[in-house]
Amino acid sequence: MPTVQFKINGRAAQAQAEPQDLLVDVIRGQLALTGTHVGCDTGQCGACTVLVDGQATRSCTLLAVQAQGCEVTTVEGLAHNGEPHALQRAFTDCHGLQCGFCTPGMLMSAAALLRENADPSEADIVDALEGNLCRCTGYVNIVASVQEAARLLRAKGAA
Repeated sequence: MPTVQFKINGRAAQAQAEPQDLLVDVIRGQLALTGTHVGCDTGQCGACTVLVDGQATRSCTLLAVQAQGCEVTTVEGLAHNGEPHALQRAFTDCHGLQCGFCTPGMLMSAAALLRENADPSEADIVDALEGNLCRCTGYVNIVASVQEAARLLRAKGAA
């Protein structure tokens, strides 16, 4: 079985992957990072979203071998030195989650947006999250959470 080498959450990683193995299965199975969720298996729900070289990517549609040499960030990689990321704090403070199943994908899509745009409009946020489905919140609190995280990051000078 071929070995795939990449960085995940800032650390070197390697995994055994057949050519047909999906990145989400390697992340959850071999690397035991279970924050990345499997939802629809077709890339339509966004629950499996991770960052690959900074870009929001559906890990259920990316072959593990395609991550060779890439930098992958999962929801577990958002926190820094044990401190939650501004997005994680804002989702809690602004009630941007209920059941939590979609939350990792929402957080990762929002993180990609905030890397590109430190002061996104509501329309920018809606556009960035359009591929992430939530069955609980109605999205109002999710959008408010991303707006609050953007504000926190700008105040901190980190956006």
